[in-house]
Amino acid sequence: MSIEITLLGTGSPIPDPHRAGPATLVRAGDQVFLTDCGRGVLQRLAAAGAAASGLTALLLTHLHSDHIADLGDVLITRWVTTFDPDPPALPILGPPGTAAVVEATLRAFGPDIGYRIAHHADLTAPPPVTVHEYTDGPVWERGGVRIAVAPTDHRPVAPTIGFRVDHAGSAVVLAGDTVPCPGLDRLAAGADALVHTVIRPDLIGQLPAQRIVDICDYHSSVQQAGATAARAGVDTLVLTHYVPAPAPGCYDQWRALAATEFAGRIECGDDLHRVVVGGPG
Repeated sequence: MSIEITLLGTGSPIPDPHRAGPATLVRAGDQVFLTDCGRGVLQRLAAAGAAASGLTALLLTHLHSDHIADLGDVLITRWVTTFDPDPPALPILGPPGTAAVVEATLRAFGPDIGYRIAHHADLTAPPPVTVHEYTDGPVWERGGVRIAVAPTDHRPVAPTIGFRVDHAGSAVVLAGDTVPCPGLDRLAAGADALVHTVIRPDLIGQLPAQRIVDICDYHSSVQQAGATAARAGVDTLVLTHYVPAPAPGCYDQWRALAATEFAGRIECGDDLHRVVVGGPG
């Protein structure tokens, strides 16, 4: 059985007219998981043939603004476009601190929630969510899908986690933002695919702004992502969250850098790039 990966958003904190913020969709069996929810994620969900109302769960790797920019939009839109009279709560899985962020987000949207409850007789309560905070170990087992997390290293952002989704003998790992670390190596061991955020220090180092150069401290380079994939023995490395954004026609440069460390299949592309692993695709 295959698992389908769609890069909903491949951008960074710097707004880009061609790239939404970090977000990845994973379809495993009949379950649909959104990992992170950067800016523009709902438009990209629609383009991928999915919707907030159809999400099985939301997975958050960490609480940096670019990875949760559209959290409020996801919660409110799912609420108002789910027409079940007793809608199930949306499970949100993330690191410690997630519950406080979700609570604050719903509080910020309090006026909107109140207006909609007042206007629609079938909306009688705020958006239903359940938040679960984890740092390591198994976190999900339903309908043949198992999810585990492990700690990653994005300090001073802490804690941060990566996710591993297993289904019917196939496995996909979503690294989030991290430098190489034992937790990610352990999580990714033997997986079919590793979805890894990447930067180009060779290009970033040419920029005059120290605040931009600082990001090299806590993100993996393309080569480091390739080395992580090689150590873990994965079949496919999927690059995303590019900094800086690749110029048109330059993806081969990024693949070549990863290939200096990793001999397997290397995938990268624009928003909505789709990769199928573990079965016919």
